This record gives sequence, structure tokens and C-alpha cells, in this order.
Amino acid sequence: MGIVIAVISGKGGVGKTTATANLGLGIAMNDKSCMVVDFDIGQRNLDMILGLENRVVYDMVQVMDGEATVKQARIRSKVNENLSFLAASQSKDKTVLRSAKVEKLIKELKSKYDYVLLDSPAGIESGFEHTIEFADAAIIVVNPEVSSIRDADRAIGILDSKSQKVKNGEEVAKYLIINRISAEMVQNGEMLRSEDILEILSIKLVGKIPEDRGVIDASNQGKPIILDKNSIAGQAYTRISARLCGKKVEMKNIEISDSSLFKRIKGIFR
Repeated sequence: MGIVIAVISGKGGVGKTTATANLGLGIAMNDKSCMVVDFDIGQRNLDMILGLENRVVYDMVQVMDGEATVKQARIRSKVNENLSFLAASQSKDKTVLRSAKVEKLIKELKSKYDYVLLDSPAGIESGFEHTIEFADAAIIVVNPEVSSIRDADRAIGILDSKSQKVKNGEEVAKYLIINRISAEMVQNGEMLRSEDILEILSIKLVGKIPEDRGVIDASNQGKPIILDKNSIAGQAYTRISARLCGKKVEMKNIEISDSSLFKRIKGIFR
């Protein structure tokens, strides 16, 4: 049986869907079978980031309604055969989701794949609750800003109260990804430090992703940034994916800018 991980944020625009795409591909590159599912009913974007928007024939709602099988609806990645994708419906809204149908789909995917990543819609409405309901673990994606941390904290509270695992007396494993870190802004006190964020949210840090202008361009081209070996964000996603697959990878300190380090060294020799 595989593991089901909900990728959540609370606040929109923090890079959650981009993280889902890159982590899914990163897990596949670690020789694990991975299915990524877009739970953002009505506003799907994961297909575009993966470069698979033109291959969508059936969506996950049609699978849940018995109009198509998982085998018919799944779309294989162009770049790695270990990665599969299940699209959200653009013609329906979040009200079509029902717990029994979601549970049946999740159980089937869990029996067929090593990892199942669920891309949650932004916000904490019904679509979010259905995404987290049957997950074994959650990855919380935040930006180093107060509004993002506040909304993430609220999302974690809902996860800890409405997850089926919690209702069964178990605990949902929670992992934090801090996205779009600018070392210079952290050093200047214009951005929250990782230590401050961890103190507020009190969950395990699985990775930090630096600000990288190449991410937007890569997403627009349908080529996840993890494929770019020269990208600092791509390298970060590679490290995080390896950790999720059980490998020990050192956590890099990306919050010290070269200019700041140079100033410190320069100051020592004055």
C-alpha cells in the first residue's frame, strides 16, 4: 500500500500547485511510482504545470462517478514513466465531491502507487476538507510572510480535527515547505526567518525553496523546474523529494546571501 499526501497551504498563491508538480516528478525520479491528483475542482492548473493539458480526456469526477476507470483517466508524464496524473474537472464545482466517492478513489490509488499526492484547492472550504479527509500525511506550503503563516496555522487546525486518521485516534504526519525565500530579505529583517515560522507552526521542516525567477517561466512552459539542474529551486525540490523517499539529505542554509556573507567576512578583517 502506498502513502497518500495532501499538499495544502491555506492561502492561495504560495506555490502549492507548483510544489505538487515538482515533488511528484521528483519522487518519480527516485524510482517510485507516483500519482498526482488535482483536487481543485473547477480551476485546474496542475495539468498545465506538468505540460499535460492537451492530453486530458477524462477527469477524476468522471472516475468517481463510474464514467471512466483510473486506467482510462490517468495520464502518463512525458518525462518519467513513474509519474501519472489525474485531472480535476473544469465543468463541475466542489459540491460534486462526496466523502464515500473520494474514499473509494483514494483507496484504489493507494493500492496501485507508492505515493499519491493530492493538490488541495486554496482556502479551507469543502474542497480542502475532502482533500485532507483520507490523507496519511500533509505537506504544508508557506511563504515567509505573516498572512501565509496565519492561514497555514488555521489549515493545520482543520487537518487535526477533520482528518479521518485523527477521528480514528491516529495522527496525520505534517511536513513544512517554506517557499520563495529571499536570503537578502531575511538578512535585512524584511522576511520571516525559518526558525520563527517553525516556532509558530510547530511541525517538521522538510525543505526550503529559494526565490527563483525561473520557476514561473518553467511553469508556463509545462516543464517543472526540477528538470533544470542549474536552477536553485529545482535543486531544492530534488533534495526535498529525496527526503520524502526516505533518503538522508542535508538541509542547506539558503537564508544567508552571498553579499551578506561577504560583508561579514570583510568586517572581520578590518
